[in-house]
Amino acid sequence: MTSTDDGMKILVVDDEKSIRRLLQKEMASPRRNITTAGTAAEALATVAKDSFDIIILDINLPDANGIELMSRFQESILAVQIILITGYADVDDAVNAMKIGAYDYITKPFDLDRLELVVEKAYQKVRLKREQVLKRQGMEQKRKAPRLIVGHSAATDQIRYLIDKVAPTSVPVLITGESGTGKNVVARQLHSQSLRADQPLITKNCATLQEELIRSELFGYCKGAFTGAEKSRNGLLAMSDKGTLFLDEIGELSVGVQASLLRVMENQTFRPVGDKNEIKVDIRFMFATNRDLKEEVAQGRFNEALFHRLNVFTLKILPLRQRKEELPVLVDYFLSHLSPGDEPYKISPNAMACLMAYDWPGNVRELRNVMERGCILAENNTITERGLPMELVEQMTDFSATSPFISLKELEKQHILKVMHHVEDNRCKAAEILGIGRKTLYRKLQSFESR
Repeated sequence: MTSTDDGMKILVVDDEKSIRRLLQKEMASPRRNITTAGTAAEALATVAKDSFDIIILDINLPDANGIELMSRFQESILAVQIILITGYADVDDAVNAMKIGAYDYITKPFDLDRLELVVEKAYQKVRLKREQVLKRQGMEQKRKAPRLIVGHSAATDQIRYLIDKVAPTSVPVLITGESGTGKNVVARQLHSQSLRADQPLITKNCATLQEELIRSELFGYCKGAFTGAEKSRNGLLAMSDKGTLFLDEIGELSVGVQASLLRVMENQTFRPVGDKNEIKVDIRFMFATNRDLKEEVAQGRFNEALFHRLNVFTLKILPLRQRKEELPVLVDYFLSHLSPGDEPYKISPNAMACLMAYDWPGNVRELRNVMERGCILAENNTITERGLPMELVEQMTDFSATSPFISLKELEKQHILKVMHHVEDNRCKAAEILGIGRKTLYRKLQSFESR
């Protein structure tokens, strides 16, 4: 569906087995994939499972009229071109069919050389029409694509700007940043704004691939390729055809597999394990890593040629500690999505202060987990310090301790909250440790929430 010559898919629909066999044998090539059907019912079932560029269609089928069937194909397949097969007695019907959308017709017995010429011209028309449609869709998609990236820091605004620029292209993109910064969200945003948004986004974390199965996972394999390969299976590359393949933690791949992946990027072809034939694909690649790939290249752990190929366009996601001004917006976003009821949960000012004082080594992923925990422990739809993990409250205490002007009230509050965390919010035990009555403890805890 793009401007690259990535081969054509042809469906031949004819009730004569000899014709189906002839076209299957004579027209099939590395550039042409031929599928056949003997009846209208079989053809409709085939089209329901797969998409085709060209359909060579007999006018007279045992269970349907080919011209009527043509309109159904045109409705279900974008820009498909129909070439009709007809006898001399039906030429007038074929000419009339061209007036309502058929590309051309050939008469029996037909000249294979002429048919191949017609097929090639029809394919050029398919590509041109699809490119025009996709460009229009791309402009609409850019306006309508959901905004998945939350935050309004200068760094995040710059990421949005770069995504707007690179998304409509087919350039490979490398997304870098610490674990938990949201690299997968950036990848989804890129895909949703691309011209391939209506095609699959295939995502795989390379760290989860077992070394001995990596090639099979990526390239697929043929039946009998190895022990246990009882049937052929598509890999990630075949599943990503016409769409986008996002490989997370690309630095985890072995150097040998990296070299094979580079060849795929360069040629847009690959060979399944155990297969002798190359398969042509059209894939937009995206990668992510939390490693310094330049250093990995220097240490011999990453293929230098692949690094330069995928480093054409890099998006660097800053850690959350360097864009803490986004915390309030991110907190509101998570609470609106995690709140169990219709009314979003809130966070107390003191709890928010704890979040702001924390360095977030786990980045946005850690923040989401903290908010999810806070929703479970919230009281009256409000997350307080008692709903936060101990390390966040201790960080706030350490931060406050650097000030020479901390008040006795603040010191008392911090001590009580530490005790509450220690006893896992058991108020009876906390009152006993603090040496105060339970009513007094309840009153103090309520006063903390109102501050």
